[in-house]
Amino acid sequence: MSAAHGSPQVLHAPMRQTIVRLLSNMESGKEIRQYLQRFSRLDAKRFAVVKVGGAVLRDDLDALTSSLAFLQQVGLTPIVVHGAGPQLDEGMKTAGIAKRTIDGLRVTGTDALAIVRRVTQAENLKLVEALQRNDVRATSILSGVFESAFLNRRKYGMVGRVSRVELASVEASINAGSIPVIASLGETPQGQILNINADFAVNAMVRALQPYKIVFLTETGGLLDGNGRVIDSINLSTDYAALMRAPWLHSGMRLKLQQISELLDDLPLSSSVSITRPAELARELFTHRGSGTLVRRGERVRRCTRWSQLDLQRVRALIESSFGRKLVADYFERTKLYRAYVSENYRAALILTREDGIAYLDKFAVGEDAQGEGLGRAAWQVMRAENPSLFWRSRHGNGVNEFYVNEADGCIRQPRWNVFWYGLDSFAQIEACVEHCRERPATLADRP
Repeated sequence: MSAAHGSPQVLHAPMRQTIVRLLSNMESGKEIRQYLQRFSRLDAKRFAVVKVGGAVLRDDLDALTSSLAFLQQVGLTPIVVHGAGPQLDEGMKTAGIAKRTIDGLRVTGTDALAIVRRVTQAENLKLVEALQRNDVRATSILSGVFESAFLNRRKYGMVGRVSRVELASVEASINAGSIPVIASLGETPQGQILNINADFAVNAMVRALQPYKIVFLTETGGLLDGNGRVIDSINLSTDYAALMRAPWLHSGMRLKLQQISELLDDLPLSSSVSITRPAELARELFTHRGSGTLVRRGERVRRCTRWSQLDLQRVRALIESSFGRKLVADYFERTKLYRAYVSENYRAALILTREDGIAYLDKFAVGEDAQGEGLGRAAWQVMRAENPSLFWRSRHGNGVNEFYVNEADGCIRQPRWNVFWYGLDSFAQIEACVEHCRERPATLADRP
């Protein structure tokens, strides 16, 4: 893949510093190469759709510009759709028009529509000009993408719902190696401009493209809980109903979560939506760990206590794919199963045995297509809720070790293994578990 189109770009000093910082957030060059190879196999327009909130344009434009510049530097072109909520609030206030929302949507009268159009166009051009000042190719797309109809004219006024997405201008921009920056304005077939909620616009674009990555950039860096802390992951299949009832979930974020849920229902199970800050965009796209809030539809995790309850060929394939090593031929015969936690589509699995009355995690495998979407963490949480004490080992250099350190009460480094545990009551228990890990035969073949 070419890292750039045309002549090399000369980055301004602040942008160069930000790109260095972005790269420093990515601890594994292997992860970056893996994602670049995966993205290069996709149609260019299917790489990523990035929704930028108005508060980001107002308060975090430099970080946004730097992150988008980084992507263009490595030859990737995201599709950017933006809103302008705070700017519209200010414009309405200046014009003496009271803000009204129904169901999280801005009621837009004919007098307000002119302000919506003017402010949205100004914010679009502000981002495009900021990118161009930093030698990033970007194209302003103010109309012609979202063909729309009135959502409910009596209730919402000049607010639209997207009926069709026209991709010609978007594809032309991408083919020219230029980032399309799309305003969330729609028009009817008769040419009437309508105000489109930016989340609605993004959802329509995503349904049309089915991109590999879907990212919402916000000033909060994620969905906040009742104490103002970022929720790191949301499994819609188990968390959605409770979240929608939560009194602290304000109307705008409630609408966003509802839209994300409806969107993921129409996409492959592996799809997910990330909510993060502009400065974390590259980390979100290029690392398994990601940042902010990861929202996924979710996959049921089964608990089994007998090998006969599982498709062992699929379990073997998952383990070998995850570790990049062959499992010994008699693994299932020699391993006495205590509990197995396996996602319904065999994309994540935790295999536990019981050693001297203590649960031992023998294998934790996550398929390549599930890495980065939070399925492994979800399966881990199911496992941990049912196992108050556990020990396990991991090879040095295992990319999951950072996660293990955060989950464990303690760790001891052996010549070949790191030994982890949580919930153990005494030093004698810990000593016995460490010795077991030292003596336990390996069941995965060494790499050649």
